[in-house]
Amino acid sequence: MVRTEANRNRWLIALSAIAIHLSIGSIYAYSVYQNPLRDELGWAISDVSLAFTVAIVFLALSAAFLGGFVENRGPRTSGLIAAGTFGLGIIGAGLSVQLETYAGFILTFGVISGIGIGLGYITPISTLVQWFPDRRGMATGMAVMGFGAGALVTGPVANYIIEAASIPVAFYALGVAYFLLMAAGASYLKKPPTDWVPAGIDESEIDTADNEKGVSVNTDLAELTGSEALRTPRFYLVWLIMFINISAGIMLLSVASPMTQAITGVEAATAASVVGLIGIFNGGGRIFWATTSDYIGRTTTYGVFFGLQIVAFLLMPQLSNLWLFSSLMFLIITAYGGGFACLPAYLGDLFGTKELSAIHGYTLTAWGAAGVAGPMLISEIVERTGSYVMAFYIVTGALVVGLASVAVLYVRIKSVRDARGGPSRRPSEQATD
Repeated sequence: MVRTEANRNRWLIALSAIAIHLSIGSIYAYSVYQNPLRDELGWAISDVSLAFTVAIVFLALSAAFLGGFVENRGPRTSGLIAAGTFGLGIIGAGLSVQLETYAGFILTFGVISGIGIGLGYITPISTLVQWFPDRRGMATGMAVMGFGAGALVTGPVANYIIEAASIPVAFYALGVAYFLLMAAGASYLKKPPTDWVPAGIDESEIDTADNEKGVSVNTDLAELTGSEALRTPRFYLVWLIMFINISAGIMLLSVASPMTQAITGVEAATAASVVGLIGIFNGGGRIFWATTSDYIGRTTTYGVFFGLQIVAFLLMPQLSNLWLFSSLMFLIITAYGGGFACLPAYLGDLFGTKELSAIHGYTLTAWGAAGVAGPMLISEIVERTGSYVMAFYIVTGALVVGLASVAVLYVRIKSVRDARGGPSRRPSEQATD
């Protein structure tokens, strides 16, 4: 086999992906706008929070329905459209605040920027997987780490601009900055040439490797289109695993401060300081677990997520020590971020890279569902019982179901590999797995 020369530096491709995800990850800093919007415009916190919920829903919807568009038009075009959409949505949010129109704010920040986030999220992933066939987890982990760390950058910057100028100016300045950063990243994105493999990979392994730990070139379980993936039981097992993992993490994120105060008895200022550290573990967990998955395997990694969280959720209601409680919460948040980071590489392992953007988008509908289910579950339980304890035990039960789903998926993967009898199969055989 003749080795094809690369037409891009794959590390700059990774940096471009980080630039896009760092920008759209600013959605996690949304809480910095809540009190200023309430104080300046008189909007209720519940009304302000609705914009965030709408953005998450449209993130999931756009990721699900625009995956095929990314595959057909390429990462550069879809990335530039994501940059324009997200930037326009944020700038439009500033204009809506200036005009004091709540409906306009929901439309711009919730709908338009939400679409930009979803398209921007999936755009670089398939390309990254193809540029890093030897280290899929690490590569996608770097990009998704940018998403998790976006709040660390946007939070203090947005707060400074709001205090120094105004809320609209903060949206205007950040919207322009996001557009420029995302456009720069998208402009460099390009899929690798056909038959390209990274230097240092033994060419004799290209068609024969079948390593369940980590990823080598052409060792995917199958090579499916998006519609073919939807006809396999393992897609729905992955969806369920993601839904449970995200629900557990987002439940904690939605009530981190009041929950810490209620269980450990600390003051609000102390709880706020602890919550401020969550972004570090959210972002750091993404790169750590994604890189780890290259060595221990993706299925094993998700099993570890659920095992650790089951123990953590059982212990947390019993802990009054702030740092023991916080340590377990941070551990859960690393699994929350790690689940996102490992997902694109895992989907590539299971379904190939033929239409990875589309399959990734379909799977991210679990994010939208969990974004509604997690916060609603915790608020309903606390309202009915006046305590967070029952919520911990209910989520523990769900995590046990998640661990069982990982076990079932492991068995199905093993049976497919055993039946395959080799590293590659015809698409007609793959579609019925």
